Amino acid sequence: MADRTLCLTWGQVARGREARSLEVFNDAVGYYATLQDEGRIERFDVVLLGPGGGIDGMMLLHGSHDQLDAVKEDERFQRITIDAQLVVDELRVLDGWVNEGVARPMALFLEAASHVPQHAQV
Repeated sequence: MADRTLCLTWGQVARGREARSLEVFNDAVGYYATLQDEGRIERFDVVLLGPGGGIDGMMLLHGSHDQLDAVKEDERFQRITIDAQLVVDELRVLDGWVNEGVARPMALFLEAASHVPQHAQV
């Protein structure tokens, strides 16, 4: 089971670039499906969001730390990311933790929080 995720989020499509944005979207979905079929990632999800939150959609790639690091170094991933930057606003590529992978960053947070004075809320 995957313990890491690569989260790609985007905002509004750049005006006048709607057609190209669909091409880039389809290219990304096809590429991620190939990665999954080849066992280079465990799976991926595509999420489209309603208006109002500033994020119009996201793609989540699930796998191990090594798998996702290899994806980020892959030239096709880098080209798709550059293409996406040219057609959508606020593209973000974020590393994340899922499933059993959540334990380590949570332990680090709990340790750090133990050093911060806790004040009672009135």
